[in-house]
Formats: sequence, C-alpha cells, structure tokens
Amino acid sequence: MLNNVIAGIAIALNQEFGDDYEIYTEEIKQDLKEPCFFITLLNPSKTDFPSKRYLMDNPFCIQYFPKSEDNPNSECRDVADRMLWALENTTPLDADRPIRGTDMHHEITDGVLNFFVNYNYFVRKVETPAPLMETMTTVLHLKG
Repeated sequence: MLNNVIAGIAIALNQEFGDDYEIYTEEIKQDLKEPCFFITLLNPSKTDFPSKRYLMDNPFCIQYFPKSEDNPNSECRDVADRMLWALENTTPLDADRPIRGTDMHHEITDGVLNFFVNYNYFVRKVETPAPLMETMTTVLHLKG
C-alpha cells in the first residue's frame, strides 16, 4: 500500500507541475535533474484500534530542488504554495477513494524546500476462517 501512496503523490505532483519537473522516489546518487521532487517516507507507524482495525500513520517529506540559482528561496516558496493545494488529497494506485493529506508544513533549508505531509488511513485485519469439516461420522454404542 505504501508504494501505491507514493505513486499517488507522484501523480498529484505531475498533474500540478507537469513533465518539466522530475519526480524521484528512490535515492539518486548523481545526475539530479533540477527542478525536481524527491519523495521520502520518514517513519511510518501502526496504532491498534478495537475490532482488528489499525491506523497506519505515514509521514512523508517531499524535497524540492529548485532550478533557479539566483532566487532559490523565492522559487521554493512559490512551489510550497502550490503543493499545499495539490497534495490536499491524493489517490493511491489501485484505490477507489483519496486519502487526505494532514499536518502539512514546510521549511526551506540551504535553498531546498522540505515539504512535510501525513497520509494516514485505517486498515482492517481480515482473518481467513479455518475450513469447516465436511462430514463427520459418529458410532455410538449404548449399554443398557
């Protein structure tokens, strides 16, 4: 499911910013093509709820590396404003409804935008029942 959420974030970013912006989901060691986004899942967690339900907490950091060398902070602020709306809801691949982005905030460090958003959702644990016996034969002898 997490890979589907990441793919949904990438689709939302592509719809907002277009094909001129590269979107990376895996670590890039060299040849980073700016402007670009880098999607990272930070520290996911699971919280137990009654009735075999679980809250999956998925905080993401989406880094934006600007193209501008003259005004990178200004470009980052503009992109952050657009990301607030573009990532408000995202639909994971193979999902029938969107997940709402929460706790959105950002910071600019060394000319790079760090945009934080959580995509939390509930899952239900479905247990497969044990197979039932088809037939049972009982022989009973009574004394008496």
